[in-house]
Parts: sequence; C-alpha cells; structure tokens
Amino acid sequence: MQKQEYTITVYTENQIGLLNRIAIIFSRRKINIESLNTSPSEVDSVHRFTIVINETEDVVRKLCRQIEKQVEVLKAYYNTEEEIIWQELALYKVPTDVIAEEVKVERLLREHGAKAVVIRKDYTVFEVAGKREETDNLIKVLEPYGLIEFVRSARVAIIKDSDGFHKKLKEFEYHQPGEDTSENEFLSENEKVFSM
Repeated sequence: MQKQEYTITVYTENQIGLLNRIAIIFSRRKINIESLNTSPSEVDSVHRFTIVINETEDVVRKLCRQIEKQVEVLKAYYNTEEEIIWQELALYKVPTDVIAEEVKVERLLREHGAKAVVIRKDYTVFEVAGKREETDNLIKVLEPYGLIEFVRSARVAIIKDSDGFHKKLKEFEYHQPGEDTSENEFLSENEKVFSM
C-alpha cells in the first residue's frame, strides 16, 4: 500500500489530557502529525480534532480504531483529500514601506487574494485562506520584498458527503441498547468509520 495524505476527524468530549493521549498514539507508532487543529463542533460540549498525516490506509484504519478506544472519544473518521473541503489560514508580515513604494507588490497581493489585517508604520500583516500550495506560493512572491515573518494555521476540514455528526449522535441516542444495528445505517458511503 502506498502512503498518501489522510485527514482524521475525531469527535470527543472536552476533557483535559485527551490531546496528549491522542498525540501519544501517533508518537508510539513514529507517525508524524502534519497538522493538528482542535475546535468546538456543531454539537454543544463535543469537540472536534482534525489531524493530517501521510500514511497507508491500513495504518490510518488501525489508528482510528486505537483512538476510539479512548473513553472520551465518540467517533473517529478518516478521509482522503478528495473527500473533504479544507482550508488553512496564513499570515505574512512585510515592511510597510516596501508595500507603499512597490505598486507591483500590491498587485501581487491582490492576485493571491491577500487582505491587510494590520497596517503599521513599520510593517503590514496580510492574511490568505486557501490550500497549502496557495499559501506557499505567496511566500515565494513576498521573499524578494523582505518577508519578515510567516505563520500558517492547522487545517480545518469538512467531509463532503456527510450529514454532520449532530444527526448521527441523535440517532445513536435514540438507538435502544442491545439492538443489533449496523453502523452503515448512520453513515454515507464516503465516510470511513471504525468502531472499537
């Protein structure tokens, strides 16, 4: 099996120490996390982890099973890049005098969809939201004009073929204990979910 980029989405209760335990699952297997984001989800009191790694599908499947063994974890999904809509946010700090003097730089920023978020006498900060290639391209564009600083956020992603976790959570709540029901009743074909 060939390695490729996977985005793992984990729905959890908001508990202290859970992030550390999830990170340990990756470090024990010597798997590098390319991007990690945590945020509230559409369900009150449920948090969402978005983790990006480069691995084989078999390894990712086993990781999801292991993550779901954590008591506070409700579900873990994994998806390829084609199955999600995702963005990252990048900030670029450049000298204000260069931007003011170089009309070309201003045009380049417009072409890349950058907008100014802070303008000071000594520097200006621009932001761009997009794919990794888009944010990397603007680094190359700004370097000759004295790029002072650059930072990029972790990935945020939404699964394309998903009704959202809120609906699934409600269905699980109404499911009677002991009923023999397949998980596939709650999931679309493109969502990959593995239970413990």
